Amino acid sequence: MNEKSLGLVELTSIAAGFQCADAMLKAGRVRLLLSRSICSGKYMVLIGGDTAGVQAAVTAGEEAAAGCLIDRFVIPNIHPDVVAAIGRAVPAPPEGALGILEAFSIASLIQAADAAVKAADITLLEVRLAMALGGKAFATLTGSVGAVQTAVGAGRRVIEEAGALVNAVVLSRPHPDVYRELI
Repeated sequence: MNEKSLGLVELTSIAAGFQCADAMLKAGRVRLLLSRSICSGKYMVLIGGDTAGVQAAVTAGEEAAAGCLIDRFVIPNIHPDVVAAIGRAVPAPPEGALGILEAFSIASLIQAADAAVKAADITLLEVRLAMALGGKAFATLTGSVGAVQTAVGAGRRVIEEAGALVNAVVLSRPHPDVYRELI
């Protein structure tokens, strides 16, 4: 199935997470991309599919959340690089400047990564979601200095609007050892 849209439900309860995942998968023709507990005792369910199916599934997940909902989203026309970068074990080789977006919320970070990759000609290296991060999430991206500044600015605005910004930085000429830590 080609993920034209992405949907996420983030919850305060692991048990509610399983309940939401079940409701979401029964509500729409979607593919389960991630369903797992995350740091701080939270749970996330990430799905992909056509927009109507994803919307129906996220709505069903919200209804099944039983007061445990932290955040949710549906991103229609998700950039394919975002889906590829989520949980990427080995990021693409970096070239040029390095941008980092960091958020308290996985939902706002995924939305910011989508905005960043749509705003400029950059390569999204990785989108890391909440595992061993105290519930936070971050994305790394690379490209020319101007493109990375534009992309980080677009992503930063999304995270700031959600009130979840931890930090956003651009390293114009990172030391090679910094890049080696990404791979």
